Formats: sequence, structure tokens, C-alpha cells
Amino acid sequence: MNKKISFKIILLLSISISIFAKEYHVKKSDKNIIKFISDAPIEDFEGVTDNIDGYLFYEKDLTNESQLYFEVDLRTLDTGIGLRNRHMRENYLETEQYPMAAYTGKITKAEKLEENQFEVQVSWEMNIHGISIPQIIEGRIIINDWGIRVITNFIVKLSDHKIEIPSLMFMKIDENMDLQLDFNLEEAK
Repeated sequence: MNKKISFKIILLLSISISIFAKEYHVKKSDKNIIKFISDAPIEDFEGVTDNIDGYLFYEKDLTNESQLYFEVDLRTLDTGIGLRNRHMRENYLETEQYPMAAYTGKITKAEKLEENQFEVQVSWEMNIHGISIPQIIEGRIIINDWGIRVITNFIVKLSDHKIEIPSLMFMKIDENMDLQLDFNLEEAK
């Protein structure tokens, strides 16, 4: 094949891919919420942070060549009580050694609910405490003029990540933590 023709084909392919490809990054200036909710016999508590970063990439539609990566800084989780924060970070999450929870995967299914609103299924690996666990989770993606809103809720089993199950007054909390994420993405520039 002629070098000029092959160069033109490659150029056209790369232009057409870039026209349909979308990349979004976490919009850090927005109020993003990440909650770890614990069910304890005496009192429920939650750890909350807005410290999330990452991206979502796809071509043409949400499931076409999608890639996602998000990370949450566990050192910023706040339970509302300073001493409990310190114990959680030092004794259980060991955030000095494992500061981030990371999520890597792709959207495998997207069902349109309404205009610009999708119920999605995501296949990903969640790495907490140095241990990666594959999961399939469901969530909602809302595409707006300003970007994308992601909402999901799923269970994290502490023992899967070799995290000791904390106890309150000799009563262990539930090893299943309810994880809720609600955050915004803006188109990459």
C-alpha cells in the first residue's frame, strides 16, 4: 500500500475515534460523597469523604471500549469522632501502608431508563488494603450538559480484604460495609 494512502487512513481513523471518544474526570470542585456505613450492635456509624479522583472513558456509547479508574483516599475518611478515626486508620485500614481504595474496570451493560439516564453494570476489581477482589456492581449514570453524575451502592466484605473486623465493647460490627458513592465527572479538556 502506498505510504501516503496508509497515512491518510490512519489519520482518518484517529480523527473518527477522537470524535466519538469521551473522557471524563472527577470534578473535584463539586460536592462528591463517598460513605462507608457500618452496622454495629450498639450504634451504626459511617465514614465519609469527598476525596475521590479518577476517570471514565468510552467510545460512542457507555459500553463501547469503556474504561474506568477511581481511587478514594482512605486517610480522609471521617466518622465524626477523632479517636475512632485514628483507630480505624491505624488499626484496621492501615492507611499508612494502604492509603487508597482503587477501582478499575469497565461498563459491561447500560440500560436506558430515561433521556440521558442509564442503569449500568460494571465489572471491576476493587483494591482495598492491598487485596484486589473482582466484583460486578450496578449503578446509575446521569449524563448532563455539565458532565456525568455517578450513583452506586454496594457491599464490601472486610474479611475479603483481610481487614480485621473491629469490635465495640466486645461486640463485633458487621463485616459487610455498605459503600455508597455519589460523585460528578466533567469532560476532559
